[in-house]
Amino acid sequence: MRLKNLSLAVLCAISTALPCSFGLAHTVTATPQVGEAPVRPVVVPYPAAELAPAAVAAALTRAKTSGKPVLLDFGGNWAPDCWALSGVLATPAVAAWVAQNYEVAVVNVSRFMTNMSIAAGYGVTVSVAPTVLIISPSGKLLNGDSVVALAHARQMTPQAVVDQLATWAKLD
Repeated sequence: MRLKNLSLAVLCAISTALPCSFGLAHTVTATPQVGEAPVRPVVVPYPAAELAPAAVAAALTRAKTSGKPVLLDFGGNWAPDCWALSGVLATPAVAAWVAQNYEVAVVNVSRFMTNMSIAAGYGVTVSVAPTVLIISPSGKLLNGDSVVALAHARQMTPQAVVDQLATWAKLD
């Protein structure tokens, strides 16, 4: 009996220790219901542009271990749609859900003058802000046909933004 319990414990430990890149799929948690009421925009959501390459590299590294996709948010502190998106992402229920389902890096594009090569590496030209790329843990662009889906975030309800994020979280 002790051997059986020990074997079960070892099997459980091994299965939880393996990174998801070995074939274990990330399970998307239930989508939060945040409703239609407007949220407070975040007026300076993006850190200094020079921090982006390291933030992206760190998110990609975390994704290889966690098995979560990477959410790359390309935008600028000058863009009202970026403020709106960041306001939704800062809502406590949404922030917790995003942390459970994505590795996140925000990329300041400084009025489309910096960090453009990061998106170009995935075959994307950033021409609106925000532009959101969802990258698999193996480095593949998952939402190539909808990278600008949140470009008009200030005209969307918070729930519509969350629902789009949930749709992307289910992509393989």
